[in-house]
Amino acid sequence: QLQLVESGGGLVQPGGSLRLSCETSGSTLDSHDVGWFRQVPGKERERVACISSSGGRTKYADAVKGRFTISRDNAKNTVFLQMNSLSPDDTAIYVCAATEVVDSCTDFLSIFFGSWGQGTQVTVSS
Repeated sequence: QLQLVESGGGLVQPGGSLRLSCETSGSTLDSHDVGWFRQVPGKERERVACISSSGGRTKYADAVKGRFTISRDNAKNTVFLQMNSLSPDDTAIYVCAATEVVDSCTDFLSIFFGSWGQGTQVTVSS
C-alpha cells in the first residue's frame, strides 16, 4: 500500500498563497490517481482537487476552481497543490489520498481512495 506524507501547511494571510506537497513511498505513484481533501472539525470531509495517474486529467471543487492547481511529478513521487487567493474559508486540515481504481477523478468519491495521509494544517487569518 502507498504511504503518503503531506507538508507545506501553515499560517497565511487572506489573499496569500501556499503550496502543499504530498510525498509518497512504498509503491509506484504513476499507477495511482491522487486527490486532495480538506477537513474542518465537525463538518463533512470536502473534496478539493484530483489528478489522474498520468497527470493528464484534473478535477476541482467549485469552491477552489480558478484558485487552486493540482500537479504531480511522478519521478519525485510527489503531488502538489498550489493554493492562491486564500480566504478564511479555506482553513482546514488538508489530506492527500491515492487510489489504483481507474479514473477515480471522474466521480471523485472518497470511498475509492484506499491510502490516506495524516494531513497538514492550513490556517488563513489576519
